[in-house]
Parts: sequence; C-alpha cells; structure tokens
Amino acid sequence: MSLPKAELHLHIEGTLEPELAFELAARNGVELPYASTDELRKAYDFEDLQSFLNLYYELMAVLRTERDFEDLANAYLARAAAQGVRHAEIFFDPQAHLARGVEMGTVVEGLWRALGSSARNHGVSTQLIMCFLRDESAESALETLEAAKPYLDRIVGVGLDSAEVGHPPVKFREVYEAAAALGLRRVAHAGEEGPPEYIVEALDVLGVERIDHGLRCVESPELVARLVRDRVPLTLCPLSNVRLRTVDVLGDHPLPAMLDAGLMCTVNSDDPAYFGGYAGDNFEAVQQALGLSEERLRELARNSFLASFLEHDEELRARYLAEVDAYEF
Repeated sequence: MSLPKAELHLHIEGTLEPELAFELAARNGVELPYASTDELRKAYDFEDLQSFLNLYYELMAVLRTERDFEDLANAYLARAAAQGVRHAEIFFDPQAHLARGVEMGTVVEGLWRALGSSARNHGVSTQLIMCFLRDESAESALETLEAAKPYLDRIVGVGLDSAEVGHPPVKFREVYEAAAALGLRRVAHAGEEGPPEYIVEALDVLGVERIDHGLRCVESPELVARLVRDRVPLTLCPLSNVRLRTVDVLGDHPLPAMLDAGLMCTVNSDDPAYFGGYAGDNFEAVQQALGLSEERLRELARNSFLASFLEHDEELRARYLAEVDAYEF
C-alpha cells in the first residue's frame, strides 16, 4: 500500500533479509548454521519474543563493517520507499554490536552513509534512535550513552527494547534522565509482553513521548483515558504481534477498538524481515483482516506524521500530511 506514511517503530537489524545475511556472511568470512536462505527463512517461525531474539542476535554476527551497515540501511530504505514510507525514525541496538567488538562509530557512521543521503536517493527523510537493551544492566546503558556522545549530531533520541518481562522501565531511570539532559527525545517499548504498569512507568519515570507497542493498555481503562487525554502516540506493529503470539490471529487485533477509543495509534513493521512484512504490508494486512475503511487508514497515516519527531521542520511535516490528504485509494 503506497499511502504516504511515517515508520516510527523499525529496528534496522530486524530488516536483515536471509539473502543479505548470506551475502554479508560470505563477504566477512562468517559461517552461518544454515545450509541455504530457504532453511534460514524457515527458522523465522517463532514461538515467542525470546525465540525471535535468539535468532535476531545470532544473525547480527554478519554485520562487521561500515559498509555492512550502509548496505543494510539502504536495502531497508529502498523497500520502505516502495511501500509509501516518506519518513523513518530508525532504531539501532549498539550494545549488541559493542559486545561483538564492533565499535559505536562503525555502526553510526555506516548507517549514516545511507541515512544521510536517503532523502536524495530514496525520497525518505530519516532520524536515528539509539535503543538500550533492557535485559542488559543499567550500568551498560549508561556506558552506551557515554560512547554515543561523539555521534549525537546523528542521533535524535533513545529507546528501550529487547526482552520486556522482568525488566521494568524504572531500571533505566538514570540513563533516561541523562539522555533528557542531553536534549535527546525519549521513547520506550512497553506493554507488549509486559503489563500496563510498564506503560505507566515509562511515562512517569522515563518521561517518554511515545510508547512503542503499548498493546496491553487496553487492559486498563484508566490508562486508556490518560493516553487519549495526553495524545500519547502508540507505535503498533500488527504483523509482529501475530508472529510473536501476542495476538492469536490478526482478525483479533484490538486496533479498531483502540482507534474507536480515541487512542493515537500508528502502524509499523518492527522487524519486517522476521515478521512477514514491511510498513505497507502491515497496512494492507490490517485493512483486509480488520475491515478498516479508507478514512481509518488515512487517520493512521496522519497519526504517523503527527507523532514523528519533525518539530525541527514543520514545513516538511505539513507537506507529508498534505500528501496523505491528497492520496487516492
């Protein structure tokens, strides 16, 4: 679906398609424990978030050089542009690379070789958000923020991802306070597998401006009322929810009820190489499974631009919103 949209919940490491994984493995002399791209693609059948994360981190071994990260980002941007993405706020996981001996500069500079020319090459404006792994220590998060300081001209904000259960947002209070002091925007995964209380903590303790996922807010009417009142955006990822068994089938997804309640929902792809679809694929899937009207789809697209961190260029945001309004289905 080529409806103009912003993608606000996208892990760049999660765009590693099997074909590129094998190409980079050959380039870098990395031996993958799969005989073929078909065998690897079959491994993308997950039971839960942790089984996905195990493969996700395993395949990162092929990402070694600036060129690798540049190729990864360019491949994503080309696919995203073809599906109507006009603006992308892209997550990356530096701790997963630092732990392998890949330096922060290699990751950021490599990604920026693609992102810096994305508007020209792909017609997609971009911003970069550095995520902390919540199953790592709070001290590691602080060290990662310190390592990122030379590159803050390339990084607009911080996020929090990886295994949610047992790692409440409060664990990262100090690093989020430090990020806020540096002028960084703040988002966090909350309420995917974790309880609604994690969403409240992310708002009250971390001071986040957007909630990534946030699906389980529907279990708390008080929280829903707060999110509606404060216009807190939720970056939902429908195909991801099905693949990770958060929702049994897409037809059961609460997105329509969430929109009816007045929540500011957006639709995104999360880790599209692993979850069966990019941004446009997610829009098409929810339209078909949930019977969303054209105006609902247009609302989701408008929300994505309104929720984006484009305050530095309101003229660009207005142009994107005009494209949404003018789009003919």
